[in-house]
Amino acid sequence: MTSPFTLHARSSRCPARCGEVKTLHGTILTPVFMPVGTQATVKGVTPENLLDIGAQIILANTYHLFLRPVHELIRGFGCLHRFMNWHGPILTDSGGFQIYSLKELARITEEGAAFKSHLDGSSLFLSPEDAVAVQEALGSDIMMCLDTCIPYPASRDEAEKATALTARWAKRCRAAQHQTGQLLFGIVQGGMYPDLRARSVLDMTEIGFDGYALGGLSVGEPTELMYDMTGRTAELLPAAFPKYVMGVGTPEDLVECVMRGIDMFDCVMPTRNARNGMLFTSRGRLVIKNACYYNDARPVDENCTCYTCRNYSRAYLRHLYMAREIMASQLNTIHNLHYFVHLMADMRRAIGADRFEIFRKEFYDMREQQLPPG
Repeated sequence: MTSPFTLHARSSRCPARCGEVKTLHGTILTPVFMPVGTQATVKGVTPENLLDIGAQIILANTYHLFLRPVHELIRGFGCLHRFMNWHGPILTDSGGFQIYSLKELARITEEGAAFKSHLDGSSLFLSPEDAVAVQEALGSDIMMCLDTCIPYPASRDEAEKATALTARWAKRCRAAQHQTGQLLFGIVQGGMYPDLRARSVLDMTEIGFDGYALGGLSVGEPTELMYDMTGRTAELLPAAFPKYVMGVGTPEDLVECVMRGIDMFDCVMPTRNARNGMLFTSRGRLVIKNACYYNDARPVDENCTCYTCRNYSRAYLRHLYMAREIMASQLNTIHNLHYFVHLMADMRRAIGADRFEIFRKEFYDMREQQLPPG
């Protein structure tokens, strides 16, 4: 199988690497962070804001768009890109994590997921074939297989059964795919059991996908365990294909997972935390509502070149947040997404210059945090 991934450089001291992924709507430079636009919008910002920030690709969600406004309506507009006026690449999550999150409304069977809409309680069903059909209707550049996400903690029996079901569903997803030019990624499960993760890698690579994702991480497990599972699994995946950790994470998580060979990331943290007044900076987190910023004339981060930092003070951002002005969410989100997107760009440059280990140390030195073990 031809891979959409091209390797540009790798670290001489760790598995960190940079490259590119070719899609129907453009080439993505990796490692890359994907802003989350669950319902065909990245909350708080416009597509033009995203372009100015430097975002290369965004994530939307099959489950939510299947419910509202429905994928057939979006197909009528040509594709999701036209519907939302974002003309760069889009990855669509299959909906497996959302069904897992709403497990009190769902019932998983061999055939697929039967669930009740969280909007109106209506009974719905999503099979592996349905998940692919919906994503093909959306026209996303990267589609994800429907999987069964495993909670933490989970018994070995529970993890083993869910991992086996994910493999059977993945095979059905691959068989259901039409030759549209859209990429399809398989999802590795296995819980926190290394041998089950290894078995899932074997299952996915035997089926053959355009890329591979690590699912079932950042679901409540200790951070050190998440890093361990990421590293163990990433080294088993074929080097010629893109590797994606789903739903991760903090700036520290991104640095640590890139060090372990991961290429792609998504997380709601920068947008959600922005709406809650928590801002990411090169020196750590800043909570804008704190009284110490009442008359602070400095930008959020003096090392940042985003629109927010170029034009507004901490005092003004605090005022907007305390006054519950909509603009607070917009300006905070622009800053946080800029921070995440440019953190990835900095890592790409460091890997290209074979100085990733130096970059990682400087990253933690700036934050005055202890450097975790390698």
